[in-house]
Amino acid sequence: MSDELSRILDDASRGRFPAPDGRITVVGQPSARDAGVVAFTAHAVVFTDEDPGWVREQVASAPSDPLSAPMNPVFLAALLARTGRWMSTIDQLAVAGALPGAPEIPLREIDDPAHPRVAWALAHRDEVRVWAADGGVVMLGRGVAGRWECAIELDERARGRGLGAVLARAARQLVPGDAVWAQIAPGNARSVRAFRSAGFVPVGSEALFSVSRRPE
Repeated sequence: MSDELSRILDDASRGRFPAPDGRITVVGQPSARDAGVVAFTAHAVVFTDEDPGWVREQVASAPSDPLSAPMNPVFLAALLARTGRWMSTIDQLAVAGALPGAPEIPLREIDDPAHPRVAWALAHRDEVRVWAADGGVVMLGRGVAGRWECAIELDERARGRGLGAVLARAARQLVPGDAVWAQIAPGNARSVRAFRSAGFVPVGSEALFSVSRRPE
């Protein structure tokens, strides 16, 4: 297993990004579970145990502007077919530093592994913890390359009241590490706004290839 992606992500969380030189960095998978692509400004990182030469050939042949090729559907489909994995979507990747203090709303920890939100998180992350609030939940766990990742979910009745931003900010207060990451579907404008309001900064995009069972 490679720890190169962990170093790259740690640097990015501190505002130090790969050079915007239009190149592609190919590194080994940080774990058997995680493979995929992270695109920063004019520099992409492909984390896979596949042959780097094959990866570069496929990127070069993608029908796309060279800077966009690592996220082109043709390249992603070729890599998915070769690895036998699946992906959900291309996410916006955002990060925020940990915050001191306690969350501003009451939270109740859920420790039932059969709970649907806990079960889904356990399939994609380690050291998962989930807290419930009135109207939503916030989840933390170690995901890609061991980074701390968070996700929030709101009940429909709780939308439009600013609870998403409160829960995203709570993740910054609950995380045991120095930073916490969020993968956000770009089309989910409400979620994008909530995380930005909570201080999360977009740093790139990510296509994560999963070996877990596809959702029904």
